[in-house]
Amino acid sequence: MAMVSPRCMLQAIQMWYGQNSVPTKTSDPLRIGILSSAMINAAGIIRPAQTHGEVVLSAIASRDLKTAQSQAKKYNIAHAFGSYDELLDSPLVDFVYISLPNGQHGEWAIKALEKGKHVLLEKAFTANEAEARRVVETAQRTGKVVMEAFHWQCHPAAHAFKDVVSKHGKILRTHAIMTSPVGSIPASDIRWQFDLAGGALMDMTYVLSSTRFALDAGAPVRVNSAHARPSPWDARVDEAMDATLVYRKGSAEGAEGEYDVEATVYADMRRANVAGLVPRVWELPTIEVETERAVVTLYNFMMPHLYHYIAIKDKATGETRYEKHYKYSGKTGAHGEEYWSTYRWQLEVFVDRLRGRKPAHWVTNQSSIDQMKSIDMVYQAAGLPLRPATRDVVKQ
Repeated sequence: MAMVSPRCMLQAIQMWYGQNSVPTKTSDPLRIGILSSAMINAAGIIRPAQTHGEVVLSAIASRDLKTAQSQAKKYNIAHAFGSYDELLDSPLVDFVYISLPNGQHGEWAIKALEKGKHVLLEKAFTANEAEARRVVETAQRTGKVVMEAFHWQCHPAAHAFKDVVSKHGKILRTHAIMTSPVGSIPASDIRWQFDLAGGALMDMTYVLSSTRFALDAGAPVRVNSAHARPSPWDARVDEAMDATLVYRKGSAEGAEGEYDVEATVYADMRRANVAGLVPRVWELPTIEVETERAVVTLYNFMMPHLYHYIAIKDKATGETRYEKHYKYSGKTGAHGEEYWSTYRWQLEVFVDRLRGRKPAHWVTNQSSIDQMKSIDMVYQAAGLPLRPATRDVVKQ
C-alpha cells in the first residue's frame, strides 16, 4: 500500500486553507439556508460557500435559537432562526442544505420542497426506499431540485477511476470497505439510534454508493448474503455489516451480453484494533474493482482531495502503476481548482444545475431511490428491520 508522503500532507494543508480565499460575489447570488447546527456544516457547505462567487450564506436554523445565533456569528451568516419551519418560511432563502439525522431527512426535504426551496440533502437520502420515493415525487410535483450529497462523486478522482475501470475489460467483481476504529464514535452519538435511522450501513452508505458508481448500476438483482454485527446498545442497529450483492451488467434486460457481477461490501463503525491495541487509521474508504485485465483500486475515495491514489495492477504482467487526479481532464469541460474539497466540487455542480448550466456530474433522483432500495434489501437479508422515518416513529 502506498503511504502518505510529507509532500502529500503539505498539499492537503494547502488545499484546506486554499478553500478559504473569498471571491467577489455576484449581484444576484443564490441564498443558502442551513437546517441544523451539525458538525458537518463547516466542511459540507459553509467553507465551500465562502469560496463560491454565486452563493451567500443567508440563514441557519436550530431547535435552539441561541445555538443558531452562535453559529451565525461564528460563520458570518446573516440570519438565525430558532426553528426549521421559520427558516423554510423565510423569503431570504433560495435553497437549503439539510444535515439533520438520517431519520429526519425525508420529512424536512419534503417540507422544504413544498415551501418552494431547492434541497441539497445529506446522505443517506432518507430512512428507506418508500420515503425516498415520497421525496422525489414531491420534487417532481413542485418543480424544485433535490440532490443527495454524495460529494465524493463530484471530485475528479472519482471520474478518473471510473474511466480507468472502463478501459480494462469486463468487470468481474468489486469490493468496498469503510470503517471507524472502536471507540471513535461515542455511545451517545445519533448514529447508534434506531429511531433516527442509525446503523453502519446507513452512516457508511458510501460502500454501496461507490460500488454502484463503479458498476454504473441501480439496485442489485439480489443479496446473496448479509451478516450484521449488532450494536451493544440496540440489537436493531448494525455496528457492522458484511454483505454480498449481485448486480446485472450489460444491455437492457433480456438482451445478449448480460452478465452478473458479485459485489462485496463491508461497513464497520466499531472496527477492532489490531492485536487489540493499534487503531486501523490506515483503513480509509476503498473501492476495488477486478476486471478482465486489471485490478483497479481507488484508495480514500470519500475524501480524495486530502489524499488518494488509483492503483492499476496489470493481471498479465503483475505490475502496478499509480495515478492521482485533483483536476478534471480537458476533455470533460469541467472547471475547478486543485485545492477544492469534494464538498466544493459538489456545490459547483449544484449551483450549475440551479443556474441552468450543465453540471459536470449529477446524483440523479433515481440513483437515490436505488441507493435506499439497496440498503433496504441488505437489511432485510440480514434479518434487521428497515430504518423508520421520524414521522413514522411519532405515529407509532
